[in-house]
Amino acid sequence: MKLYTIGHSAHTIEKFLNLLTLYDIQFVVDIRSVPYSRFHPQFRKNTLEKSLLDMCIAYLFLGQKLGGRPNAPSVYPNGELPEKGTRPWPKPDYDTMMTTDWFQRGIITLVEIATQQNTVILCSEENPVDCHRHRLVTKYLDQNYAEIQVYHIRGDGSIVTARKLATQVGHQM
Repeated sequence: MKLYTIGHSAHTIEKFLNLLTLYDIQFVVDIRSVPYSRFHPQFRKNTLEKSLLDMCIAYLFLGQKLGGRPNAPSVYPNGELPEKGTRPWPKPDYDTMMTTDWFQRGIITLVEIATQQNTVILCSEENPVDCHRHRLVTKYLDQNYAEIQVYHIRGDGSIVTARKLATQVGHQM
């Protein structure tokens, strides 16, 4: 089974939709914690959802379960939720996140969708090495769903498997 990931980066909506079409994506699962972009309004949740609908691509927001900035103090250093506007935002403990009920429910929903339709998980960073979609979600899938092969769609239209990327950057999946 294949599952794709993509970062919207600073792409135009046309380029982004072309990347989805290139891989026959039928369903976008948005895992951004905040589905809003100040600098790229085409990727605001409502605007993006309409653009996808116009292309007959389904959309689901799962950022509250699979996002990289969860609203759960227990996964942050010192057990405290960072204050709004904190820069840089502290990285949560991904290993702890993987054990939470909300994260696992999000994974189950994602896998159910991906078994029925050609699915991509969406975040903002173009490079998956810099993104929780690779270091958290893909890692969990690799450890718990061996039958799923994850492919990262890059901005130039190429793809790289998550396992190959992990080997290239020297970290464990």
